[in-house]
Amino acid sequence: MKRRTFLALATLAIASPTALAGSLSFDVAKTASCGCCKAWIEHIRAAGHKVETSDMDMGSLAQHKIKLGIRPQYASCHTATVDGYVIEGHVPLADIERLLEQRPNAIGLSAPGMPVGSPGMEMGTYREAFDVVLVKQDGSSEVWSRYEEQQ
Repeated sequence: MKRRTFLALATLAIASPTALAGSLSFDVAKTASCGCCKAWIEHIRAAGHKVETSDMDMGSLAQHKIKLGIRPQYASCHTATVDGYVIEGHVPLADIERLLEQRPNAIGLSAPGMPVGSPGMEMGTYREAFDVVLVKQDGSSEVWSRYEEQQ
């Protein structure tokens, strides 16, 4: 490989860690019976990403969330980790990809609750308004993306 090609590829890898990876690897903790969790996982797999799952009872899952820094106000039904970040709930893949490109100093992203119309929570064409929030290291948050209601 020529030096110029190597430097271009190295720069690309630093600027966008997922650019050369091809696919991401998600670890998802969920309860065994949660259908919307399974639907969100299919949203991620349909984009060509790997997903490993761990089924937990509700108490263990709650403890897992706390251990990862997810406070109750950010909680949803499943918790994923990918490339050093926590993804809580029905976060759209585009938001996750943006997170991994920008790499902010944060715990990760959350779509608190279970917003209707978010990935895995589809109910026809309806989508309620919801925010995806960036959960910061100090436990505070800021809006990362805002999704408007869609009829």
